[in-house]
Amino acid sequence: MSQKKNGNLGHEVAALLKTNVRNYAMFIALAIIFIVFEILSKGYFLTARNLTNLINQTGYIAVMAVGMTLVLIICQIDLSVGFVAGFLGACAAQLLVLGIPAGVVIVIILIIGALIGLMQGLIIGKIGVPAFVTTLACEFIFRGLLTLVTEASGTVPVTNEFFTSLSNGFLPAVFRIGSLHGLTLVAGILAIAAVIVTQIRHRKDLQKYNFKTSSMPVFLFKLAFFAVLIGLLTYVLATYNGISWTIVITVLIAGVYSFVMNKTRIGRYVYGMGGNVEAASLSGVNVKRVLISVFTSMGVMAALGGILYTSRLSSATPTAGSGFELDAIASCYIGGVSTSGGIGSVINSVVGAFVIMSLTNGLNLIGVGISYQYVIKGIIFICAVAIDVRSRGKKAV
Repeated sequence: MSQKKNGNLGHEVAALLKTNVRNYAMFIALAIIFIVFEILSKGYFLTARNLTNLINQTGYIAVMAVGMTLVLIICQIDLSVGFVAGFLGACAAQLLVLGIPAGVVIVIILIIGALIGLMQGLIIGKIGVPAFVTTLACEFIFRGLLTLVTEASGTVPVTNEFFTSLSNGFLPAVFRIGSLHGLTLVAGILAIAAVIVTQIRHRKDLQKYNFKTSSMPVFLFKLAFFAVLIGLLTYVLATYNGISWTIVITVLIAGVYSFVMNKTRIGRYVYGMGGNVEAASLSGVNVKRVLISVFTSMGVMAALGGILYTSRLSSATPTAGSGFELDAIASCYIGGVSTSGGIGSVINSVVGAFVIMSLTNGLNLIGVGISYQYVIKGIIFICAVAIDVRSRGKKAV
């Protein structure tokens, strides 16, 4: 009887992985990356110092991946975000050099980012220029503007402590338990509790409307897995400097966007437009307004990415933003965004960004050159899209 029960559980787990390959592939990839690089780096990859560095490096790509998720869901693309981020980061550095307070600079840059996104959305939605052409043209434009902003000195240093702390600072400990960062432990406990409560509520909602749910043992295993994962990460961070402001910013952005996409009308419009734009339009959705809103949102996230990157380096450079758009797009597809639109999760895209940056971090640790890194990233990108195509039962055209 016990063997039969175990066999049923095994079949259920296998079926769950097969039907949700888009959602679980990134976690499997992340686990493999962690194990491989922990071995190859001789135990350095999973140290508190390196994990903290990895998280801070991921922040600017993660927030851009959040915005890019919405763009890809509605079957559009934005190739300009890299140099928009680089240009706005350089503008922020120049404004700080002029003595403008950091808080005011951040607000100004975010507003400019929104205006840039709005401009692109209007060109695409109102004039009808394809997104690929519009954003490619803007990539050239903002690459040139970045060069103009930085050509006088080449590199613009940033010395404002508040600004640089956005990507290099940490939450205060408040109290300590032994040598452990107290506030980090509290945040970890709250995060575990939030995951458990959210998953239980989601399961009850599915049962309420008679949707299929996993068995209780599988559900409890999933809860235990995420609780242990968050607990271990919390402990490792607590042994070092604790939670960085990058984590706080990324979690807040992902949380807000996740709420909007899952609990509000605009979120339903975005998914509906991505699934079938004609049907959404016939249902009364103003698809042009949704498209413009999505690109405006992308502009804000590009601006925030530029702020975090400039903060991270404590300077602005003429090459800032190069390749950011590729990492953001790859993060989304690795995170399960469908190539045909209508499917995607901002939380999963953040995890996808973590996969991309973990790969970069690990390859740097073991001394792999940048040329080979691009080749490996390209292979992983193809694999991610192949998984999506195969899981949907479609052939690539």
